Amino acid sequence: MSDARTEGAGSPIAVERYARPLFLATILVGSFLLFLTQPMIARMALPRLGGAPAVWNSAMLVYQALLLAGYAYAHFVSRLRPRRQAGLHLGLFAIAALWLPIGLSGSVLPAGVSPAFWVPWFLIASIGPLFFIVSAQAPLMQRWYALEGARGDPYPLYAASNLGSFAGLISYPLLVEPFLSLAWQSWLWTGGYALLIVMVAACALTIPARSVETIEEDAGPPPSRALIARWIILAAIPSGLMLSTTTHLTTDIVAMPLLWVVPLALYLLSFVIAFAARRGPSDFITSVAPLILLIAGGLALSDGSQQPFFTGTLGLLLLFTIAVALHGEMYARRPTAGHLTRFYLAMAAGGVLGGLFCALVAPLVFDWAYEHPLLLIGAAMLLPQKPFIPGAEAWNPVLRYAPLGLALALSYAAGNWIADPEGNWGFIASVVISLIALLYIGRPALFAFCLACLMLSHDGWDRLRQTAEGARTRSYFGIYTISDRGDPRSRVLTHGTTLHGVQNLDPGEEREPTSYYGRRSGIGLAMRTAETMFPEPVRIGVVGLGSGTLSCYARPGQVWSFFEIDPAVVRIARDSGAFTFLKRCNPGARMVLGDARLSLAREAAGSYDLLAIDAFSSDAVPMHLLTREAIRTYGRALGKDGLLLMHISNRYLDLEPVLTETAIADGWTAAIHEYVPDAADEERNVSISIWVALSRSPDTITALKIMSGEDAYLWRPLRRRRDFAGWTDDHASILPLLESWENWMPEILGGEE
Repeated sequence: MSDARTEGAGSPIAVERYARPLFLATILVGSFLLFLTQPMIARMALPRLGGAPAVWNSAMLVYQALLLAGYAYAHFVSRLRPRRQAGLHLGLFAIAALWLPIGLSGSVLPAGVSPAFWVPWFLIASIGPLFFIVSAQAPLMQRWYALEGARGDPYPLYAASNLGSFAGLISYPLLVEPFLSLAWQSWLWTGGYALLIVMVAACALTIPARSVETIEEDAGPPPSRALIARWIILAAIPSGLMLSTTTHLTTDIVAMPLLWVVPLALYLLSFVIAFAARRGPSDFITSVAPLILLIAGGLALSDGSQQPFFTGTLGLLLLFTIAVALHGEMYARRPTAGHLTRFYLAMAAGGVLGGLFCALVAPLVFDWAYEHPLLLIGAAMLLPQKPFIPGAEAWNPVLRYAPLGLALALSYAAGNWIADPEGNWGFIASVVISLIALLYIGRPALFAFCLACLMLSHDGWDRLRQTAEGARTRSYFGIYTISDRGDPRSRVLTHGTTLHGVQNLDPGEEREPTSYYGRRSGIGLAMRTAETMFPEPVRIGVVGLGSGTLSCYARPGQVWSFFEIDPAVVRIARDSGAFTFLKRCNPGARMVLGDARLSLAREAAGSYDLLAIDAFSSDAVPMHLLTREAIRTYGRALGKDGLLLMHISNRYLDLEPVLTETAIADGWTAAIHEYVPDAADEERNVSISIWVALSRSPDTITALKIMSGEDAYLWRPLRRRRDFAGWTDDHASILPLLESWENWMPEILGGEE
């Protein structure tokens, strides 16, 4: 800009006074809207698309592709003259506004078309232009800011971008979803978009009329391919680690509602620190990162469910530390402002690669969350490191490499040879391996080798042995482990840390219903009286197969259908031979694969006399299966006197009010059954369970209570909460239903089954 400064309100110096806060606010608003879009669109789409992996893997690919496309657009448009950039960008903003208010298109999945191919086009047609143009904000606004060289380094503005992303992420489950319907959420986002257009236009007014050629000359030579590749790798590791930490926490530590928010929030906050103008916090975290990687990363293959709070906290600390260190390394290797958009394009490409590896490749390749320790080993090779023990690299070759062999031997001994019921020898071995690893800080490859040995010493060899024995199955829905118990003798199916099915193996007990389905549970009482309550042939539908336990309530002449979303569960229950409920009790049962709500909507009206809904995976609640519209779908599938059983056992959520409000609003008669097993049932592996029975016919509920005999007293009316309005497809939130911290914190501290 001209050196001739004036003091008028519209003078250059007055404009520049507000340039930095204007660009900061614009970047923050754009990132806020971007991270508000994904959970909001997911909530809108869930009732229409269901929860099948083909749907959500396709959706993730769409988001990643649009984000990468937005960064690529920002890079290529920066080659134009600055004023043309502004004109083009504002023009595209105006065109994208034709898709407002944000929401889903009216298209419906055609019959016979795979969701994996249709969903990407559906989402692109619904939000593609809006998501694309907003995703370009962070790099392009920084580029515009840097066009005036006197403004200083533009890279710290990226901290504001991630602060906005963090705010958008946190505000949706905590503020937006609990208080606004989807319609109002759409209008909120639309208002934010209008504000963003005004702010972008204001930023455009500050652009100097320099030529792009002059700016490129000031930028210097372009970054080398090797440097670009390093940027991509440095971005890919934290991106993948964020997803793998989420999987690791929910699979082997604790399955808790909203837990997925924490790793993503820490990932976003790592950019705020790593790209900040003040380097002190980032430099300190980077200096201690190798030590934290040893302490917390060494437990990456261990079973953390016995001390979930401690292990989970370490895992989150590890993610944050590595993300700050590697993102800080990216910041240290950033190019001049003239190549800023190329830098962010490489970063976006790395983020996509890390996400694809964890979300799509790992579930196909691994039977456990092995991507997590592999990414940690990759981080060990990329972390900036200074020698922890000066002079160790100058030792003679024997002293330099002999400790590596000792580390491997100790790791193998701790996991295979040492009879160590108290864990003392294993602890000593891990301490020695950790001390050896300190020798190699500063030599990344050797340090990574020691870290791998430390992981193997903490249950790692057992993990590998389970893989070799085929004890686990992994799908896009989770990791299922089959194991045997000795007292009483039984076989257990777990989904992460949550019990998914138990079969007693002692002779005469193989057909006995266990876990949440004992004979005195709510579902057990209903199944046992179905023959009396309904005319033959009794038609029974079950949503959620598990190990197939409920099939042992089948009687000759009954017609059974199981609705299961995960083909891996069907293979375990029917084809693996590990569980024999289906084979012994109901081998001819019909299997319907896919999202249960969508599948039941396609069934003929009045198809079932009894319908049991038991579709929870861990303690994650499939919200779209519990809304008022979902219950209406189940009601349509039932006969006029049909009985609906809903399983609502949950460690963290009180789901009773959800069904209470639906029953009141739609005229259902309902009763709840809470069963705490006695000593005899506990011996048979029967668990605590909560089932809710609903029917359009009051006589059906009355008959169920009467036929429950001595257990009739366990049925009681549903309780209503005056401060809770129920769940609908348009408005639902789990926050009002969270049990108090005091109720479930002891369980987290003490471990889970």
